[in-house]
Amino acid sequence: MPKPPSLSPQQREAALEKAAAARRVRAETKDRLKMGLVSFDELLELADTDELVGKMKALAALESMPKIGKVKARRLMREIGIAESRRLQGLGENQRSQLVAFFAA
Repeated sequence: MPKPPSLSPQQREAALEKAAAARRVRAETKDRLKMGLVSFDELLELADTDELVGKMKALAALESMPKIGKVKARRLMREIGIAESRRLQGLGENQRSQLVAFFAA
């Protein structure tokens, strides 16, 4: 197994700050979903423009929706045919339209 590249302390600090910022953005997005400030359709539009949101797991986004828990989220993903490891930016058009239709109803 190859060794990871050695980073200078400044590079390591910059990488840690970048990762923390990405986690913060995703957590804030999930909180806005949970409070109902953002619809799932708006989330998908945001995922297209914001790379940090686009890299959020679809399962985590679904679990953050009001009245959707872990069991319902996994069931919905299984019915639509979305792998649990799929990220928002990796969803296909058919998968996106089925999710938007589900939350529109």
